[in-house]
Amino acid sequence: MSGNLYPANPVLMIDDEESWLQSCKLILEYEAQIDNVMLCSDSRKALDLIDKNRFSLVLLDLTMPHLSGRDVLSAIQEHYPDLPVIILSGMNELQAAVDCMKLGAYDYFVKTDGKERLIATIRHVLELRSLQLENESLRKSIFQEQELEHPEAFAELKTHSPRMKVLFRYIQAISRSSEPIFLIGESGVGKELVTRAIHQLSRPDYELVTFNVAGVDDTVFSDTLFGHEKGAYTGAAMQRAGLISRAGEGSILLDEIGDLEHSAQVKLLRLLQDGEYYPLGSDAPRYSRARFICATNQDVAAKIENNEFRRDLYYRLSTHQIIIPPLRERPEDIELLLKHFVEQAAGELGATVTGIKPELVPFLRSYHFPGNVRELRSMVYDAVSRHESGVLDIAVFEEKIGGVSDLLLNSVVTPDRGGTIFQGVHPLPSLKEAGEQLVDEAMERAGSNQTVAAGMLGITRQALGKRLRKEKESNGE
Repeated sequence: MSGNLYPANPVLMIDDEESWLQSCKLILEYEAQIDNVMLCSDSRKALDLIDKNRFSLVLLDLTMPHLSGRDVLSAIQEHYPDLPVIILSGMNELQAAVDCMKLGAYDYFVKTDGKERLIATIRHVLELRSLQLENESLRKSIFQEQELEHPEAFAELKTHSPRMKVLFRYIQAISRSSEPIFLIGESGVGKELVTRAIHQLSRPDYELVTFNVAGVDDTVFSDTLFGHEKGAYTGAAMQRAGLISRAGEGSILLDEIGDLEHSAQVKLLRLLQDGEYYPLGSDAPRYSRARFICATNQDVAAKIENNEFRRDLYYRLSTHQIIIPPLRERPEDIELLLKHFVEQAAGELGATVTGIKPELVPFLRSYHFPGNVRELRSMVYDAVSRHESGVLDIAVFEEKIGGVSDLLLNSVVTPDRGGTIFQGVHPLPSLKEAGEQLVDEAMERAGSNQTVAAGMLGITRQALGKRLRKEKESNGE
């Protein structure tokens, strides 16, 4: 589960000149931060290495004793057509380049060429290869519904929801990727817990650092993330490393990314694209090996339309996008979370709770929970703190939720329905008919529990019972 080396699957370099292999390996390590490299100076052993290992990329010389580069390339294309090969040759011959490209090489470089284009091409190939491997993993884990390899990473995320289980398998499939992850979800759904799960799966041996960027200006953003040199600005009396340096090969959560200042968005985009950054006051680039996780509860599409969020940054972040469903869309989790929080709160507060009133679960399921899991936890802790002993009652939750006004406004009257439950109904029902429909709806939502339904309607259980009896009598039952 560790993300120590990049890329996860090594790069194989094949060349009979060992000195060239070593110097090229150093260039990859220090110029491109690629430190998972395997060297092969005997072309006869190359195919055996490829048989026994899974590589991200092959860098191949053409002119070698025993097996030529063309022979090795042909064999790779025959047996491993998805494995990209870049030719690194000492020959600057157009025909050789054309022949290699026809055989299936991804690109052709002369060893004396500048290293910048080679490094850029290698990075591009590794990104494509990473996405290809992730797609294979996704097909296996999601569509074949494989069991989680590391369920312990998700232990904090209590759920029975099939949607959440699919989300867990997706997270597992992309955990080894170095691409950024974009978490989208309402406040309180558990974005920090998902972040911790991602970090635990991918880079548990390194630090997870968090930076809330809401309301942060460009200078503070750069100083916090990149650090600064001594004398970079007034008051910078000594050099200070930023969060990227602190994280090392770990993970960085940029929370509330939807509120990031526009000029800071430009710097973040460059960092994610090139992997390099400049501490304030420095003209020497530094390189990041951290995994970036960005989170927001904002409507990013609306922000893009209003020119408040860069479209290109959104596309860069959305390689791996995770949308966490709100609690109201996974009512099957209410009972599990309720019991978990009651046990947790009772332990922390020294309270004795022997059970939960059976009508409490359907009552909570009927509520919209705009604050999601965080709101439910707050309710439970408040109820347990005021609880004396015995079975946990519904009264504190009714008081917290606010009775019928919140329930009806949040769960029945929605913007999509124009702010009224009667829009589009012609003719209007009579007062008696409307009352009967409201009672029927409350009983349906409450699972025929009269106590819960009465709480939703803002009347006593006795009053509801009387109304139901009258309704039965009028229907001749």
